[in-house]
Amino acid sequence: MTSPCKKLIIFDMDGTLVDSSVAIANAINFVRHRLGLPPLDPDTIIAKVNDPHLNAAEYFYETDHFQVRHEEWFSEYYSAHHQEELRLYPGILGLLEWLKSKGCLLAVATNAYRRSTLESLEHLKIREFFDAVASYDDVPQGKPAPDMLLKILEELRIAPAEALFVGDGLRDEMAAEAAGIDFILVEWGFSDHREAVESVEELRGVLERRCCR
Repeated sequence: MTSPCKKLIIFDMDGTLVDSSVAIANAINFVRHRLGLPPLDPDTIIAKVNDPHLNAAEYFYETDHFQVRHEEWFSEYYSAHHQEELRLYPGILGLLEWLKSKGCLLAVATNAYRRSTLESLEHLKIREFFDAVASYDDVPQGKPAPDMLLKILEELRIAPAEALFVGDGLRDEMAAEAAGIDFILVEWGFSDHREAVESVEELRGVLERRCCR
């Protein structure tokens, strides 16, 4: 049975809060260029980003695991281009303002590196809304493992039944299930789903019924 009252709303970042498809594709191809690899088609990159069955390091960089230099090069590109290649999805700013006005705790759980995550949130002027941020390099394993969700719960002292995770992909859903957190799948991100919340306005309606007043 799901809890009718949620004190904490956790958001995935890329594809949920932020349209970063151009930046992600270009940053990955920047790293590939540094590695001497040919570029991948941007649409292919975005289609594969949320695939939980994919070894992303192997697919994108032809190595068995991510290395420090991959993070450094990715962040180098991201830092130089986030101003022109990132934007909030329409309605997200108003949604965050509304949730904070209701007294909800808010957090971000993202497979992006922490440096890139904080730069993105600061640039988009939404960092102040979040009580906790968990990134790929903050935990032993990124999504679909539950590590970053459990880290947020522990940091904010919230029980799993009192939290809700909003994301746009199967990695997010699997992480939420493993952490014992209810999940809402949204449609406007990098994935194409048959059964999902299709607009920020619809998401607000769902959260209106689920959040503590």
